Amino acid sequence: MCTGPERRADGVLFDKDGTLFDFDATWVAWVEALIAHWGGQDAARRAALAAAVGFDLAGRAFHPGSVAIAGTPEETARALAPVVGLPAAALVDRLNEEAALAPMAEAVPLAPLLGGLRSQGLRLGVATNDAEAPARAHLSAAGVLELFDFIAGSDSGHGGKPGPGMCQAFARATGLAPGRVVMVGDSTHDLIAGRAAGMQVVAVLSGPAGVAELGPLADAVLPDIGHLPGWLAA
Repeated sequence: MCTGPERRADGVLFDKDGTLFDFDATWVAWVEALIAHWGGQDAARRAALAAAVGFDLAGRAFHPGSVAIAGTPEETARALAPVVGLPAAALVDRLNEEAALAPMAEAVPLAPLLGGLRSQGLRLGVATNDAEAPARAHLSAAGVLELFDFIAGSDSGHGGKPGPGMCQAFARATGLAPGRVVMVGDSTHDLIAGRAAGMQVVAVLSGPAGVAELGPLADAVLPDIGHLPGWLAA
């Protein structure tokens, strides 16, 4: 077993959506339900809602710059507010409630992967631009909540990504030097946040972004987090 300086890191900070959980398998159904709820049978209104969140209704896919990919609930609410006709503040709670109920699809079997990392003495955390309550609900439903030393959302008081606040908070909470932590994510927001905090950064391709977008910012690009143990031990 690799320990201490013989492995690349002593802590792993994961993004949630697109990293721990497959992005499209979870959030396409969520956004379609949201559009159906607020759009009803009005085709023009449904199209406007889809455009607001950067979603292709016909192709059932998010556009690369979609606010739903890496944005916070508050940012998504601000994008939807003019179409829905409600203040953004009134939409945030509804978005968080719906997000907590979204059926999550694990990118890989999480319990054995995370349990294996814990057994090697690594400290684990989650830093997501989702709100903290839905994040905890998703991790609990997957049976892995207790495997994490740290969980932060965009509303946890550390700011959202690409700011480094959540990454810095993880390092403080675990007592690890930032350089001994790897931030793992599927978006440029994740990689920029980790790098700004002085961490190593690894990209995974289980979200909407590809190698061309993520590669220039990452120390490594992996197909998914199932390949992380091998990279850590290399």
